[in-house]
Amino acid sequence: MQEPVQEAAVEAAGEPPMAARIAGLRQALAARDPAAVAACCADLKAPDLADLIELLEPDERVDLIQTLGPNFDPEVLSELDESVRDQLSEALPNAVLAKAVAELETDDAAYVIESLEEDDKRDVLAQIPSSDRAALERNLEYPEETAGRLMQTDFVAVPPFWTVGQVIDHMREAEDLPETFSDIIVVDPTFRVLGSVDLSRLLRSKRQVGIESIMDTERVVVLATADQEEMARQFERYDLKSAPVVDENKRLVGVVTVDDVVEVIEEETEEDLRLLAGVGNESLADSVLTTVRSRFWWLFINLGTAVLASSVIKLFDASIEQMVALAVLMPIVASMGGNAGTQTMTVAVRALATRELGPVNRARVILREASVGLLNGFVFALILAVVVLFWFGIGRLGFVIGGAMICNLLAAALAGILIPLALHRFGKDPAVASGVFVTAITDVVGFFSFLGLATIILL
Repeated sequence: MQEPVQEAAVEAAGEPPMAARIAGLRQALAARDPAAVAACCADLKAPDLADLIELLEPDERVDLIQTLGPNFDPEVLSELDESVRDQLSEALPNAVLAKAVAELETDDAAYVIESLEEDDKRDVLAQIPSSDRAALERNLEYPEETAGRLMQTDFVAVPPFWTVGQVIDHMREAEDLPETFSDIIVVDPTFRVLGSVDLSRLLRSKRQVGIESIMDTERVVVLATADQEEMARQFERYDLKSAPVVDENKRLVGVVTVDDVVEVIEEETEEDLRLLAGVGNESLADSVLTTVRSRFWWLFINLGTAVLASSVIKLFDASIEQMVALAVLMPIVASMGGNAGTQTMTVAVRALATRELGPVNRARVILREASVGLLNGFVFALILAVVVLFWFGIGRLGFVIGGAMICNLLAAALAGILIPLALHRFGKDPAVASGVFVTAITDVVGFFSFLGLATIILL
């Protein structure tokens, strides 16, 4: 019931559809009318304005930001698709970027300038206040897709010997605290994390109570160099809202919050799905040439595997000439094997990514998938044998396709689990190439078993 109410409210407020808004915005940009441009964007929040910018042409995006000037919310840059953000970072003047970076949280600011050329990056950093610059440079020292790159360097840290009252007074009087936070981090004189106090527990405690007596000493900390996917698993496993980030010496350097982790989980999931399809980091905002380059090599590899499968068919061209029914039924065997292999491969790749599949349960999972493939093979062998008998009236042909189905679904199950495991074992991302190899194996095994059995039994 909630969604219709919200939609009605939007309509009542007179919010224009996106297509009409973009048309009006383009007219305002063409007319160089800053007031009209501002009016088109006035009621949009940062994520919504980011969606609008992504729908514009590259030149229009730059014109929009420059026309909005001081009315442009820098938070929009952190909401943009990576390829669009990189394009804007390169196209916008460094002075505009510096102003935006100075207003953003350090983790979001790092996103904006990380793709810049070194000269431009130094120029932008030189134009922001020294305190912000030091914090941002600290973020940029860590590799991309690590906790250190995601962390915010603004946090509340107090010594264990303070009282609740002292902490509250500190939060009221200090001017350099983050705008929002949920945890107070307790540190020793060397800034090593001793624990933390939830803000709600702090506010429920009396002023004279010591921080040491109410702090959580089992606080989960994250290493700054930890992979962001591993960090996200810790948040999910321990239901964290935030986590202190420490350097190699275990000293506190920042904080990661759950809103950043949600984005990481979404990005990693999307990345796995794209890699399984062989489209890399492609997005709808990419140009035609960029998209072609992204897809070409995987299509080229797929062409090679298709030629390999065709060469297997060529071995039995005489058999196909003698019985045309073989050509009719071949796609069924290959298609069933490909789909079964994709099912197993998808489960295996995701289980490896979430660490649910490892040395402890590897043998059991392989046996399970093989059993599933074998059982499905027998079931579909029986179904196809009956279908072929009524279709062509040749009982032995049903036996042939049934035998081929059993062989191919078993091979598909084994390929779907063993190929991702093998790639993972050699340090390769199993999502990148599993699909191509699994499809090649199911095609080759399917064609060879079907045509081989047909040659032996029927001809």
